[in-house]
Order: sequence, then structure tokens, then C-alpha cells
Amino acid sequence: MDVASKRLAMSLPARVAWVLAGLGGVSTGAYSAEVVEERIATEHLDLRLERVASGLEHPWAMAMLPDGRFLVSERPGRLVLIGNDGEPTQLEGIPEVNARTQGGLLDVSLHPRYGDGEHDWIYFTWSKPGDGGTATALSRARLGDARLEDLETLFEQNRYSDPGRHYGSRLAWLEDGTLAMSIGDRGDSERAQDGGDHAGSVLRLTDDGEVPDDNPFVDDNAVADEIYSMGNRNPQGLAVASDGTLWATEHGPRTGDELNRIEPGENYGWPEVSLGFAYSSDKRMGRDSAPGMRDPAYVFEGRFAPAGLAQVTSEAFTGWQGDLLAGGLLSERLLRLSLENGQVVDSEVILDGEIGRIRDVRQGWDDAIYLLSDDTQGSLYRLSPVQ
Repeated sequence: MDVASKRLAMSLPARVAWVLAGLGGVSTGAYSAEVVEERIATEHLDLRLERVASGLEHPWAMAMLPDGRFLVSERPGRLVLIGNDGEPTQLEGIPEVNARTQGGLLDVSLHPRYGDGEHDWIYFTWSKPGDGGTATALSRARLGDARLEDLETLFEQNRYSDPGRHYGSRLAWLEDGTLAMSIGDRGDSERAQDGGDHAGSVLRLTDDGEVPDDNPFVDDNAVADEIYSMGNRNPQGLAVASDGTLWATEHGPRTGDELNRIEPGENYGWPEVSLGFAYSSDKRMGRDSAPGMRDPAYVFEGRFAPAGLAQVTSEAFTGWQGDLLAGGLLSERLLRLSLENGQVVDSEVILDGEIGRIRDVRQGWDDAIYLLSDDTQGSLYRLSPVQ
């Protein structure tokens, strides 16, 4: 029996135990990975950086399947399955996306009960073309033989528009099984303060794309029922911490990129509140703070351009438990943020240009950290402790 077949024949707990029999509790994987950096020194531990797969065109997001394979979305409109040999296979059945400017096939996430047969759904966001431009949409499908099957579109934002930017568009599963989904302001900042417009917000949906009964604005006729928070410029990192806290990283205009603790019914200020500057001048875009609007938990230094966010829970990463890892595009950095009582108390640069623009960051169920580089020839990378 080959490696992949052996994994598929096991229950999920058995597969995890089998994988973790690798180096120091972190899988060395069945992938024939290329070592990029043999040893990267950090404050608490040394890391090895490996390239697991390459030749990906502007990869945007990844999801690790229970058998150790990866689903990776490519922004031009392809979803690929990366096998244990590191080779990508393009899946059929993806809807036609609008990949103009920042649009395309975006986030991908598995149902939290994926693997039980009934809930084997793959969720993904994409820029859907229609009358008046494009909209951020959410769909789900099942994985068939080299294709997606039973495709359903669950949600689309309530206003199609141009320009083709600021789609969001991250997904994160909350502890109660509902789904958080970010949508950017679509390049029109005033939309983030319009409660009747999905743009510039974090939404909360059921796994069928419906509105949960206890969403914060369901009794407010001026605000769309799906909205969970508003005043968010363009959140491209979204993660649920082990204590249930929802964290988001979002782009400021020119500097002023933020980490926000997303709470129901809160307004995060954009464009009334911002520490960033206009692209065309040195004019500040907003005030430092305003009544009724939440200040960021952390403001990134310089032009970080956040994308991808994960919490470290693996005991293999000594001293990192509970910390957030934030990826940066323009900065090409991976930043570790230490939290204490819901506040950032320390930060450390882990990667600084080694893999280029970092689009996604995930902790795999094998306890390793996985990263995607955003490039015409992008790659999937793995970070693991050096023993």
C-alpha cells in the first residue's frame, strides 16, 4: 500500500498520529520537499523552511485535507489539488470568476465537520461577474474525482460594482459552527459605513449561507442582517483563536494596516478612523479615534499589507502557543504577534523576504506552519522546528 492509500485507510485520529510520528511531533510529510533555508533563528526556536509545491499562479488560499493533501486556490480561477508528490492537479467544476485587478478565486475552507460524509463540503469565495460589475460570492461543493460536484452558491453581496478591488475575502469558522466572511469596501470607502451595504464588513452566516437568528443587526432595518461588524476596509486575514476570539488583519490605505478583535455589532471606523495616509498625498485619511468606533488592537509598522492570519496552538513551536502569525504582501514578512489579555504585547519578524509576498498562513493538522507566496510562479511552503 502506498503512502496516500495508507493514510486514506486510517481514521482521522490515526492519520494524525501516524503523521506526527515524524520529526519531533511535526510531520516531515510524505512530500519530497525542497529545503529553502536549513536554519532560521528566532527568539524561541530555530526553523526549517521547505518548498512543498511550486508553479502556482497567484495562489490565494489553501486548505489541508484529512489525508494530508492540499487544496489551493489560484486567483485566475483555478482550484488545484496538491498530492503527496507535490504535483498540482487542476480540478474541474469551478464557476467562471472575474479575475480582473484583485478579483478571482479567493479563499477556500473545509467545513469544520469535514470527513464525516454528511458535511464533506468545500467552501470558497470568488468575484462573481454580473450586472453592474462584480460581487464577492460564497459557494460550496464536494470533492469528486478531479472535479467539484454538487456546486451551490450560498451567498453574494447585495451590490455589484466596479472597480475590481477590495473583495476581502477570508473565511473562518466560529466555535458555534457559524461562518465568518470578510468583504472589503470594494474601493469605495463610504460603503463601509452604510449598514445596508455588505461592503466593508465582516459577515456571519450559517453553514448553509443563511442568517443566524442571533446576528447583532437582525432587528435593525437599517443594517443588513448578515453583517457582524462594519467599518472594515479590506480584511484579508481572519482567524478564530483557541478561546473563540475572532481576529482580523485588514489593509489601511497607505500605512495604517490593522489587527482588529472582531466583536458582534462593533464599528471599526473606516473611513472615519484611520492611521493611514492617502495614496496621492501625505494627508491622513481619518481621525485617531471616534465615539462609538473601535480602535485597532494593533497597527502594523510601515506598509505591511496584511494577508493571511493564523494562531499557533502546536506545542512543537516552543514559546509560540497562543501567538498570531500574520503574513505580509508588500512587506514580504511573516510577523509573530504575542497576545496577553487580548492585546499585542510583543512582535517578532520571522521571515523577511525569503519567500516574497505572503498571501496565506495556516497551521496544518500535522502541527507545521504552511505559507503561500503570491506570484506568477508562487509556491506552497512549510515551516517546522529544527530539532
